[in-house]
Amino acid sequence: MTDNAQPGHPPGKLLQVLGVAFGLAVLVGNTIGMGILRTPGEIAAQVPSVPWFMGVWVAGALYALLGALTVSELVAMRPRSGGLYPLVRHGLGPYPGFVVGWSDWLSTSGSIAAVAIVLGEYAGPLVPALAGREKAIACTVVFGFGLLQWRGIRLGDLAQQATSLAKALALVGLALFALLLAKPQAPATVATTAPLLPPGLALVGAVIVAMQSAIYTYDGWTGPVYFSEELADPARDVPRTMIGGVLLVMTIYLLLNAAFLHVIPIREMAGDPFVAATAAARMFGPAGDTVLRIVMVLSLVASVNALVLMASRVPFAMSRDRLLPAILQRVNAGGTPVPALWASIALALGLILTNTFASVVAMLAFMFVANYAVTFATFFVMRRRQPQAPRPFRVPLYPLVPALALLGSLAFIAASLASDTRNSLYALLLVAVSWPVYRLFRRGPAAAQAQD
Repeated sequence: MTDNAQPGHPPGKLLQVLGVAFGLAVLVGNTIGMGILRTPGEIAAQVPSVPWFMGVWVAGALYALLGALTVSELVAMRPRSGGLYPLVRHGLGPYPGFVVGWSDWLSTSGSIAAVAIVLGEYAGPLVPALAGREKAIACTVVFGFGLLQWRGIRLGDLAQQATSLAKALALVGLALFALLLAKPQAPATVATTAPLLPPGLALVGAVIVAMQSAIYTYDGWTGPVYFSEELADPARDVPRTMIGGVLLVMTIYLLLNAAFLHVIPIREMAGDPFVAATAAARMFGPAGDTVLRIVMVLSLVASVNALVLMASRVPFAMSRDRLLPAILQRVNAGGTPVPALWASIALALGLILTNTFASVVAMLAFMFVANYAVTFATFFVMRRRQPQAPRPFRVPLYPLVPALALLGSLAFIAASLASDTRNSLYALLLVAVSWPVYRLFRRGPAAAQAQD
C-alpha cells in the first residue's frame, strides 16, 4: 500500500502532520451533533428556570474541562494515537486497556451508524429522489468518507476542518439570527400545568438528571486524544485543543440555548422533544423545516468524518500492542491505518444494514463515562508510580481537579445504573464477555509490555 506517499515519511507509520486547527475541528465535529438540538427540552423539563437551565450547561462544560485537564497530563507524558485506550493500557495493564479500547471501538462505530442514519433522514426530504432511502444515504456517506480517508490523513484533516467550520458557522448563524433579528414570541396558550422548579431535595435530583443530559451533549471532548502522536507538538497541542475546544463548544451551546430561550419561553420548552424545530418554525415559518434540515446535514457530515477518523485509530493502536490481529496495524504512505479503517467502516455498515446501531449505542453509552472514570483513576496511578517522570503539561490545582473529574464520573455512573439499569447491566455483561475475546486475540507475552 503506497498510495499518496508523503515526501520524507517512510510508509507504514502515522504522520506527524496535524495541528491545533485539526484538533479543534475534530473536537467540534465529534462533540456537537443532534444533542444540542434535542437536549434543551429534556433539561428544561427538569429545571424550568432560566438561571438553573443555563447553569446546567455551564456545569456540563466544567466537567468536560476537568476531564480535559486531567487527560492532557497523561497524553503529554506519552502521546499515542488511539483514544483513551493507550493511556489505560500503559497505566493499568493490557486487559483494562483492552476493555476500554474494545468498548470504545464498538461504541464509536455504532455512533458512526447512528449519525449517518439521522443524516439520511434529514437529507432525504431536501432531495425528493432520495426520500425513503435513509439506509442507502447513510451507507453512501460512510463509505464515501472511508474512500476519502483511505488516501491519507491530510485529506481527512482538510475535510474535518472544512466540515467543522461549516457546522460552527451554521449553528452560530442560527443563534445570532434568533438573538438579533427574531422577535420574542409568547406562547399561543399558557398551560395551567406548566412545570415549576422543584423544591428542596427534589431540586438536587432534578439537577443531577439534567446534568446527565448535559454531559452526554458535551461527550466528544476527547477527540484530539485519538491522534496524539500525529499532532506536530502533542505536549502543547493536546491541552490547547481540548481546553480551547471545550470552551468553544460551551460558547456555541450557550449561544444556541440563549437563542432558543429568546423565541420559546422556558416552560413551553420543557419536554419539547425537538426544541430546535420549534424555534426554527417560529423564526422562519413554513421554511423553518428546510432551514433546520440544512443546518442538521452540515452538522452531521462533520460528525461522521470525525467518528470515522477516530474509530480507525483504536483497533490500530490495539493491534500495535498485540491485542488484535497484526494486520490492523498496517499504515499506508498517506498515514492512514487502512485495514483498521475498513474494519471500522465494515462494522458501521453492518450496524446500519441490520438496524442494530441504536441498541449498541444505548448499551455502550454507559461505557463512555465508565472509560473516563478508569482513565482518571489511571492518572492517580501514574502520579504515584512515576512521580518524577517528565510531565510537559501538569494538571493545575492537583489533586482537586482530577479528584473532581473522577468523583463526577462515579456519580454519573451511579445515576446511569439507576436511570437506565437494563442497558448499563448489558454494558457490564459485555465487559465480562471481553475476557475470552481478550484471550483469543492477545498475541504472546509482549502484549503485556509497553510498545514504545
